[in-house]
Amino acid sequence: MRSITVLRIGHRIDRDQRISTHVALTARAFGANLVIFTGDEDSKLLNSINKVVEKWGGVFKSYYSHSWREVINSAKSRGDYVVHLTMYGINLPDVLEEIKENFKQKDLLLVIGGAKVPSEVYSLADINVAITNQPHSEVAALAVFLRELLGNSIYNLSFPNAKIFIQPSKFCKKIKRA
Repeated sequence: MRSITVLRIGHRIDRDQRISTHVALTARAFGANLVIFTGDEDSKLLNSINKVVEKWGGVFKSYYSHSWREVINSAKSRGDYVVHLTMYGINLPDVLEEIKENFKQKDLLLVIGGAKVPSEVYSLADINVAITNQPHSEVAALAVFLRELLGNSIYNLSFPNAKIFIQPSKFCKKIKRA
């Protein structure tokens, strides 16, 4: 399977600690391989994500970049397909098959914003995709997009080297530790 990278533009330490953490948790749990943050450099955020991976397993990575433009341009130069998740784009059901076809041949860079996405992102992206045309969370957009792209496979993802495992249960919490 091809790789999926999430670029989270505009992290702000004083406001976005929780939402940026949720972006990374969602990206990891729903099948992405990497999350890149721009905005304020936040080692606490990256350490928190690394601790989750250490406990729950997997090969998920996270890092900070000083330039969202550089991340997008680098992805484009590698031939990756750049998908910008925004409420101003084409509705996902209308372009899902096109995205899936590209994903068969190319890695994906999913771009999600924070406070204000620079207008240049819209022209740099290969496609601007709307989950809905109403204001909503970038975490919700990411989760819905990855579920639609990857389908039910998200329920069977493998997370090697996990120290904690959940055993699905209809009525109680069942946790197994390695």
